Amino acid sequence: MSAAGICVSLRIENFTAETWRPEDGYAAGYQVFDPETDTLVVEGARTPLPRALAPGEAIEVGIQVELPPEPGRYRVFVSSMREGVCWHYAEGRPFLLIDAEVADGCARVIRSARTTLSALRLRNAIRSVRRAFSYPPALLWRNRGLIRSMVRRDILGRYRGSFGGVFWTVLNPLLLMSTYFFVFGIVLRTRFQGDPSRAGFVLYFLCGMLPWLAFSEAAGRAPFVILEYRNFVKKLVFPLETLPVNLVVAGLVTQAFALAVFIAGLFIARGGVPATVLWLPALLIPQLLFTAGICWFLAALGVYVRDLGQINGFLLTLWFFLTPICYPTESLPSEALSILSKNPMFVLVSGYRNIFLETSPPAFGPLWKFWLLSAALFLAGHAWFYKLKKNFADVI
Repeated sequence: MSAAGICVSLRIENFTAETWRPEDGYAAGYQVFDPETDTLVVEGARTPLPRALAPGEAIEVGIQVELPPEPGRYRVFVSSMREGVCWHYAEGRPFLLIDAEVADGCARVIRSARTTLSALRLRNAIRSVRRAFSYPPALLWRNRGLIRSMVRRDILGRYRGSFGGVFWTVLNPLLLMSTYFFVFGIVLRTRFQGDPSRAGFVLYFLCGMLPWLAFSEAAGRAPFVILEYRNFVKKLVFPLETLPVNLVVAGLVTQAFALAVFIAGLFIARGGVPATVLWLPALLIPQLLFTAGICWFLAALGVYVRDLGQINGFLLTLWFFLTPICYPTESLPSEALSILSKNPMFVLVSGYRNIFLETSPPAFGPLWKFWLLSAALFLAGHAWFYKLKKNFADVI
């Protein structure tokens, strides 16, 4: 299959104080790049200057640009240069930028413009920032049906064949919370100042567990999720970014069951749910953004660092005990409290207890900082995953 060609005319201007002679290596040339990765695909033939070019003079040079025969999009830099010395576009001089597409052996110019390398980098940076904000939400919305079906299959398939079936989605968190309650509430007799009774400990403990259950389930499985679906990486055109998000949504389902149990206990113990529960979305949205960002980061890194799953389990256990879920914040020394209060899960646990048990809105200062951190982590986690996923197939 022959290469596809494009005829272009390049205006070359001598911006130096010396004469450019063809025999000294002055010519026009082009380089073809992959627009997605900015990787150099091929460097084209040189077209010598038709005559010597004195300082300040300009000349039009016709160039035949040959693109690779493989279908796809290509980016072409057409510039003056000096063989063995430099490309003039790399020194900040204007050059001709061509975006082209090859299909059925024919090349089609999508756009062309005269620009400089600094202007191109600025435009790419602006586009990258704009894409970083718009692409993740658009991706999730576009694949919402796929996410919904995969979460349903994950939850139903996780316990397929067991006697409890899908009820283990409720039983597992209940058994975990019962274990912690036995250790801290009965053996160690931990109590919270807001309600020092044993029933009060149960409510404060369960309320603190609500955000932790969803986060720890998703973050604990994230390092293995790409390896679990390795066939999707190698054989299918599949939106891999949705796999960590599936874990986030599955964790949210677990939290929903735990929330139902907690609200039932709140009705029994206190006779109702306070109106401040309407603040729940203000906590739930940044919680999901924060969890998704962490999961994207862990999922991508887990492909390259296979020991991450074991390390991650230890770190989650440490994180759990650094968060005042099983014990009151008042039991912490003031020096430790000033440090641990920066813990994002600390903010979430405190916020949940405020709206469910203390009939007050979450503290605004920590909350807006948590929103900012969650949004930044959501975007950074997606960017990290997007950058590393290009090599998943080679590593797996």
